[in-house]
Amino acid sequence: MSDAVQPADLAFFSTLAASGSLSAAARELGLTPAAVSKRLAQMEQRAGVALVNRTTRRMALTPEGEVYLERARRILDEIEQLGELLSRSNDRPRGLLRVNATLGFGRSAVGPAISRYARRYPEVEVQLQLSVTPPPLTDDSFDVCIRFGEPPDTRVVARRLAPNRRLLCASPAYLAERGMPRKPADLARHNCIGIRQGDEAYGVWRLNQARGAARATEAVRIGGSLTTNDGEIAVKWALDGHGILMRAEWDIHDYLADGRLVLVLPGYETPAADIYAVYPRRLQMSARVRSFVDFIAGEFAQPRVLSAPEAAPGARARARTAGDTPAAARDAATPDRPPKRHRPAR
Repeated sequence: MSDAVQPADLAFFSTLAASGSLSAAARELGLTPAAVSKRLAQMEQRAGVALVNRTTRRMALTPEGEVYLERARRILDEIEQLGELLSRSNDRPRGLLRVNATLGFGRSAVGPAISRYARRYPEVEVQLQLSVTPPPLTDDSFDVCIRFGEPPDTRVVARRLAPNRRLLCASPAYLAERGMPRKPADLARHNCIGIRQGDEAYGVWRLNQARGAARATEAVRIGGSLTTNDGEIAVKWALDGHGILMRAEWDIHDYLADGRLVLVLPGYETPAADIYAVYPRRLQMSARVRSFVDFIAGEFAQPRVLSAPEAAPGARARARTAGDTPAAARDAATPDRPPKRHRPAR
């Protein structure tokens, strides 16, 4: 073998390229930035070409670096597949499993599920990375990505884990003060909490009437005083009574069940956001990927469907009184707040 390429360099360079910077790669590898820089310099010296263009904050691969990375990943994949073939006789999941999920859902659902998976499969080393937006489907830095919505890409396998609706909701206190919308056009007169995430269209909510033959989509341009890229913060704002929110059922189910949030326009449907496990086709025979996807599918199989009649009837009744006696309904909608004392007329 030529001294220009050493086997240990392949995984190092793949990690370096995926990290995006020397400092991030150092954290991932458990090294100092100086050690990473020195090793990269040694690689380039052996190869006789520059592999990376360095800047103070970021780095970019040279054309030679792109070729090196593409070949390195291909070789690493073949080594991984060889290991899978050798271990398939006993079919015991083992080795490194890299998982990606969005921040809020990753914290609330994926992380706890991985904790239980790790107890069942102790020979699998799981690395969970949470991100605001899912990585590109061409990014092979992860073995499994948990994401919302089916990806329109035949290069990956997408397994549906659970149904997941987007629902409109608000706190009883907000609805008592501002009134319950009766049709989508009413949303334009309300304070709506905005969420900017990824490439999703912002500022327009699309709704279909849930029943009836005519199912034309109504697009409503919404506005409001609060916007964030974090779904958990948006839910907290809705709980605090700041406005109407469109959020995935998995994120707000418990608040709807206990009446802290109330369904808005339950007779209308919003675009589905079903939960999928996405992974490269080359890994569909991997024991650890199959075991993880099967396990997490079982975790998410528990029904979390909340229909309008099930959602805290007392809170809905209080919210419906908003148009008649706003002050009284507002006080009734917030049981943790003492009722207002009205001064006698002079």
